[in-house]
Parts: sequence; structure tokens; C-alpha cells
Amino acid sequence: QLSTDKTVKVLNILEKNIQDGSKLSTLLNHNNDTEDEERLWRDLIMERVTKSADACLTAINIMTSPNMPKAVYIEDVIERVIQYTKFHLQNTLYPQYDPVYRVDPHGGGVLSSKAKRAKCSTHKQRVIVMLYNKVCDIVSSLSELLEIQLLTDTTILQVSSMGITPFFVENVSELQLCAIKLVTAVSIF
Repeated sequence: QLSTDKTVKVLNILEKNIQDGSKLSTLLNHNNDTEDEERLWRDLIMERVTKSADACLTAINIMTSPNMPKAVYIEDVIERVIQYTKFHLQNTLYPQYDPVYRVDPHGGGVLSSKAKRAKCSTHKQRVIVMLYNKVCDIVSSLSELLEIQLLTDTTILQVSSMGITPFFVENVSELQLCAIKLVTAVSIF
């Protein structure tokens, strides 16, 4: 019901919100900070990252709505969503769900992937689980977008790598299901 101009403006605002959290690392470790200070920093960063995830979902939902005009498929917004998703998969979610992807901040000895997985705790923070679910929704929605709109070759390459990587990560079965849908949409492209 919105005009095309207003919808494009909304998408441009959403892009700025996506950009705000697209390069924030949630794995902080300030050696000089107290536990309270580190928790406050982590909470602030997770709030911004979550806000950006909501902006990604909103932008993708707008673009995948029925009967959208061509002007709504803004390449910069799509690329920003992909950039955000890839960054937080690699730097936030994979390290949380699969210990092989964690970097030891103390530079400890090299452990095999089996040893790392054996020492892993399965408890996840509620906010990480929530982010994981939103990223799964984003990946699934990207596959719907691929069925609607043709994307550039570089964007397709980014989407392809994002769709294949989850199959090499443990404990992300929901993401793997979404990735199957994404890879299938890319192969049809």
C-alpha cells in the first residue's frame, strides 16, 4: 500500500541500521575490564547486532512480498544483508556452536578438532540462540529472493559460499536446512 518512493526510503533507512551492526564482533575479551564492564559492552553490542538482524529481516520481507516493483530490489541493501549474515555466521555463530571455529585468546596449544569438540559446552546464551534463529530466517528468505530477483554474479558467489559453509560446521542443523534451500535456489539460477 506504500508508494514505491516511500518503500525505497524505508529500505535505505534499513540499510543504515544493517550497516550499524554488520562488523561488530560479539566475542569481546578486554583484559583490563572487569566482568561487569565486559558484560555491559557485550550487552550493548548484542543489542546493536540484534537490531541489525531485525533490519535485515524487515528488508528481505519487504523485497519478497508479492507484487513488489523492480525499484524495491536495491542491490546495495541486498549486498549489505549478505555481508551482515556472512560476518555474523563466521564471527559469532560458528564459534558459539562449533568449538573448532573458536580462536583461543590465550594462544594455547593446538588441539585437534575432536579434542576441541569434546571440551565444548552445549549451553548457549539466549541472545545467541535468538540471533541464530534470525540468521536462519535471513538465509531462508534469501533463497526466496533468489527465486524472485536476478542478482549480480558477485552477489551470487557470496550467497553460494554462505550456503555451502554451514555443511562444514557442527551443531547447526537448522541452518543447514536453510542452506539447502539457498543452494538449491542458487543452482536454479
